[in-house]
Amino acid sequence: MKVLVLGGTGQARRLVAALHGRPEFTVTSSLAGRVAVPALPQGDVRIGGFGGADGLVAWLRRHGTDVVVDATHPFAVRMTENAVAAGAATGVPLLLLRRAGWTAGPGDRWHRVPDAVSAAAVLPALGERVFLTTGRGDLAAFAGLDRLWFLLRSVDPPPPPLPLRCEVIQARGPFTADAERELLREHHIDVLVTRDSGGEMTAAKLVAARELGVPVVMLARPPAPAGPTVSTVDEAVRWLEDRLPALL
Repeated sequence: MKVLVLGGTGQARRLVAALHGRPEFTVTSSLAGRVAVPALPQGDVRIGGFGGADGLVAWLRRHGTDVVVDATHPFAVRMTENAVAAGAATGVPLLLLRRAGWTAGPGDRWHRVPDAVSAAAVLPALGERVFLTTGRGDLAAFAGLDRLWFLLRSVDPPPPPLPLRCEVIQARGPFTADAERELLREHHIDVLVTRDSGGEMTAAKLVAARELGVPVVMLARPPAPAGPTVSTVDEAVRWLEDRLPALL
């Protein structure tokens, strides 16, 4: 079975590791190339876009791909749309691997909003020193909030426009709850903005915010497409294994 795994997420890397070395699978990982030095999965890796849905269709046909697993970030809407379109055009089955979203618990002070623009609108009423962890694509929505101060964290330097008053930290997760708690205290953060990415790798900041009583503005996930969907790597492996007999 020739499998194309889309995404450089932790789940994508774990899936590739689970399939690596098994003779019944040939796996290629595809990374978007948005990070200068990405954490590479095992095996064959391609980096860069396909050129839209049509480019992905051509790649799937050229490589005789049997299955596509979309393990991209839950907010990577365009890549998922292209994967759905390419699957429909080629008949190549598509599996969506999406970790479960986060759920607020006792002590959490979450404000759920639909998008970054809505998050920017509610921020002034919640605090003046903001830990902004929405990803580089959403930073422009906060650029006009000149009265607020922002702490930004990303793997690579974020592109403009940026908030007028901000500090940028370059770091790659996962982060511990102790480290996140210290970061919030050191910078006197009184509100956290993040996306409902789910998973354990970036959940420590939510633990720290809960313990320190810091409110969280949580951007909602985009709706997932219809079709086969699993939330864990083990489920993805079983789904692929169940389809092996059809190729024999």
